[in-house]
Amino acid sequence: MAKKITIDGNTAAAHVAYAFSDVSAIYPITPSSPMAEVADEWAAAGRKNLFGQVLHIAEMQSEAGAAGAVHGSLAAGALTTTFTASQGLLLMIPNMYKIAGELLPCVFHVSARALAAHALSIFGDHADVMACRQTGFAMLASNNVQEVMDLALVAHLSTLEAKVPFLHFFDGFRTSHEVSKIEEIEYDEMDKLLDRKFVDEFRARALNPEHPHLQGTAQNPDIYFQNREAANKYYNAVPAIVEKYMEKVGELTGRHYKLFDYAGAPDAKHVIVMIGSGADAAEETVNYLTARGEKVGLIKIHLYRPFCADRFIAAIPASAEVLTVLDRTKEAGSLGEPLYTDVCSALLEKGRNLCVLGGRYGLGSKEFTPSMVLSVYKNMAGAKKNHFTVGITDDVTFTSLPVDEKIDVAVPGTTRCKFYGLGSDGTVGANKNSIKIIGDHTDLYAQGYFEYDSKKSGGLTISHLRFGKNPIKSSYLVDQAEFIACHNSSYVTRYDMLASAKEGGTFLLNCAWSKEELEDKLPAVMKNQIARKKLKFFIIDGLHLAIKAGSAKSTNMVMQAAFFKLANIIPYEEAEDYMKKAVIKTYGKKGQKVID
Repeated sequence: MAKKITIDGNTAAAHVAYAFSDVSAIYPITPSSPMAEVADEWAAAGRKNLFGQVLHIAEMQSEAGAAGAVHGSLAAGALTTTFTASQGLLLMIPNMYKIAGELLPCVFHVSARALAAHALSIFGDHADVMACRQTGFAMLASNNVQEVMDLALVAHLSTLEAKVPFLHFFDGFRTSHEVSKIEEIEYDEMDKLLDRKFVDEFRARALNPEHPHLQGTAQNPDIYFQNREAANKYYNAVPAIVEKYMEKVGELTGRHYKLFDYAGAPDAKHVIVMIGSGADAAEETVNYLTARGEKVGLIKIHLYRPFCADRFIAAIPASAEVLTVLDRTKEAGSLGEPLYTDVCSALLEKGRNLCVLGGRYGLGSKEFTPSMVLSVYKNMAGAKKNHFTVGITDDVTFTSLPVDEKIDVAVPGTTRCKFYGLGSDGTVGANKNSIKIIGDHTDLYAQGYFEYDSKKSGGLTISHLRFGKNPIKSSYLVDQAEFIACHNSSYVTRYDMLASAKEGGTFLLNCAWSKEELEDKLPAVMKNQIARKKLKFFIIDGLHLAIKAGSAKSTNMVMQAAFFKLANIIPYEEAEDYMKKAVIKTYGKKGQKVID
């Protein structure tokens, strides 16, 4: 039985990268930094990779330096990886051309992030990875935390056999920082899939004074073109190699992937094509709509480069009439966004005549919800608007689709919770511990995502937690919550916290007010929502209780205990024991007094 662990996407990627790497050359950039940080911690603790060595980590002075160090390390015969995003990835592009041109196997793990255009954004979309599609790197995408672990393994195995370097990417923050309960692939299981022959072949090609050879030369017009084309056979072989390792990982884990995964009705008329975490929200919506008899489908792309037109065409149902290609990036001035133009080219080359629409969604981590997916399907059945946007209101060039129907596609039995905290008040840390407690000590699946504003400390944080008996595919914020907690009483007049409360749900407020004072302190609209939605309303003076326990800073732990008492996901007595263990693990370094 595979071991289940509760981790985020960055840790899942690092777990695999560490196994297959001798060296990692790094330079930190949000939201990829935790991959390097956790690998560094493991190295400091003496963790061994698949070759019985501790990973050698070198922090450079820029991302360009990191990429140069990766190239040099690969040329010397050391399996090397790096972790990056956004502008950091763009600084690596010159070296990426060299690494691909010299057919040096390696994997870059990228938490895909928006690029600074009219403004900087630290949040996720595909602008950075799409700017690398011409470098010669194979590109493999993961849609959720479990896929990050599974497909990172596929990438590392495939690059060694194919000799083509891989860029393995997943959505920044939405997947990189989402905490989820997944099945771990242990190193001894990975080792069974690794053919050491390919490692030996790679090491034998290293620059070595014992048997010198020439590489990385300058070439004149007489031979440059011919040599550039000589790599074709390696790229032609990549899709079959990736399929082979997807199959092997599937046999090992029971989770099977294809280059292009189809979900939905076998006789679908309207099909969405997309990459990344948004595909999970789309799949949830497809399941909801097909259960109601709608003829809709979804193609989830994993191997984006090389783009295998044959496999893509085979994934489209024969019944399809309209495809909508959703891109999480904007290429100003182009005929269409990257994925849209690739799909159009593939259909044209293979003689498949379909109506193709293109749309943009989710730039800079903008929300992408099932209600928006529904509006995309409605557009296919109705207006067939092309080059649209969804998720915003474009009142300048009027590209946006109306989102006029709200749907709740959650699997029955899922508990959804929202916690409003203040940056650095410990709310997020306590909620991460809650997810791990529930994930590690019950059969329930758990997911946590933490919404920060970019001020971080002192700004608003909203924790979005989900628990349920089935794997959780909801790659968007909680918009219907059974449990809402407010850890800062000043928020009652500043945010509409109960707009997303489900009827009959629970509302917990941390405040120093008595029952009588609530009459004056709570705004009328909040009292109205509590009554209208029949909410169970509880108050607690967390700060007073924390001071009584000897630590004003542990209000977050008081609120965590209140959550376990009220949410009733696991028996409170058990939760209390787990919370105490979590306190020792989290605060152990600060001494017994803090723990007590």
